[in-house]
Amino acid sequence: MGYAMSRLEMDSELCDGDKTMPEAGSSKRASKSLDKLDHEIAQVTKLNSSPHKQLAKLVPGTQKLSVSPVKMLVGREANYSARGRFSAADRCHMLSRYLPVKGPWLVDQMSTRAYVSQFSADGSLFVAGFQGSYIRIYNVEDGWKVQKNILAKSLRWTVTDTSLSPDQRHLVYASMSPIVHIVDVGSAETESLANVTELHDGLDFSSSSDGSYSFGIFSVKFSTDGRELVAGSSDDSIYVYDLEQNKLSLKILAHTSDVNTVCFADESGHLLFSGSDDNLCKVWDRRCFIAKGKPAGVLSGHLEGITFIDSHGDGRYFISNGKDQTIKLWDIRKMAPNATSYSGLRNYEWDYRWMDYPYEARDLKHPSDQSIATYKGHSVLRTLIRCYFSPVYSTGQKYIYTGSHDSCVYIYDLVTGEQVASLQHHKSTVRDCSWHPYYPMLVSSSWDGDVVKWEFPCNGEAQVPATKKRIRRQ
Repeated sequence: MGYAMSRLEMDSELCDGDKTMPEAGSSKRASKSLDKLDHEIAQVTKLNSSPHKQLAKLVPGTQKLSVSPVKMLVGREANYSARGRFSAADRCHMLSRYLPVKGPWLVDQMSTRAYVSQFSADGSLFVAGFQGSYIRIYNVEDGWKVQKNILAKSLRWTVTDTSLSPDQRHLVYASMSPIVHIVDVGSAETESLANVTELHDGLDFSSSSDGSYSFGIFSVKFSTDGRELVAGSSDDSIYVYDLEQNKLSLKILAHTSDVNTVCFADESGHLLFSGSDDNLCKVWDRRCFIAKGKPAGVLSGHLEGITFIDSHGDGRYFISNGKDQTIKLWDIRKMAPNATSYSGLRNYEWDYRWMDYPYEARDLKHPSDQSIATYKGHSVLRTLIRCYFSPVYSTGQKYIYTGSHDSCVYIYDLVTGEQVASLQHHKSTVRDCSWHPYYPMLVSSSWDGDVVKWEFPCNGEAQVPATKKRIRRQ
């Protein structure tokens, strides 16, 4: 594969001075770019992805925005950091120049829609979930071989979400049912047929004892310590499941419509973020529930339902994808104690499941928008399309990326709002995509059944492009 190299080797491979990323000035811009984000997170991003300030004193001409790898190597040899090596920000400054935009190369191809695709935390595994009951776990460092082929149990409609445990020993999968199934992915079995070759234990998120399928789960995530699961559901609620005690530990009637997305804000597990079809994002602090179901704060600004939330990981910032065709960036310090969904501007009938977004709605603005930035250019239709911050290690979270109904993957600059890349291959909606935590590699999955990888090649390997390589459908 060439990707089993150490992180230090990767740094060396990317610093030979011969490789370049696409020129920012030649890329398309979002339909409405930010003037420039004037907020604390802009400074944080700069600190995380800019070269050491001492470099300017040692190497003339480094005051400009982008410093060449050659000049950075000169600075390192001069020991500008007094540590004899690149700082984390130096590394991000170089690696973030090499966007994973070349390709794509086919990873897998199925006859049903791909709904979920995510790298594990260390990047060694990749999980893809399909509407046809299959969930596949690929070993990234062993030529993308299928390490686990899971046939889901009691699937209703589709695999709506999956989550790998932090130790990568277990995977949970959800569908339009209150039962979340858990699989031992560390076992030797490759074929995991539910309750035939392996047990897929059912975790009941329903508070009723009659076994009724009264709601479905759209979002499920492991806590950082692997002891809990948090889930968002179609009955407007957030659930927390205690895996050690094997029981539901918390239910919050959180919103007035479907909770499409929920996640932990940081490693502590105390704060939760949720997003709903009631157009609101909410923050929940489990340490200080004053009243049952009362959030720590509410953030309004989307004009339509929220499809996904990704945390910056610091317990302060997060982004959300909305059916109003925007991604919004939030600072929870701006949240209000309460808010209600605002629909005063909507004088049209629209259903995102089958209609295009109304032209007259594209420039509407929420009168009390609490977000700190808005990103436009992609399309959020037909399904709960996901968006993410780019990796900490290789980019300093300098970018935001998202799938899109128009079959592309979009990458935006967090600070400028500029659309720096648009990845085009798929023939249908891209619901999910995932950027490798350490390497310049991004994998996208689509309703056309294709799972493909995009890279910035650094090992000279010749690969067969997805347009020429086909895999027998399952």
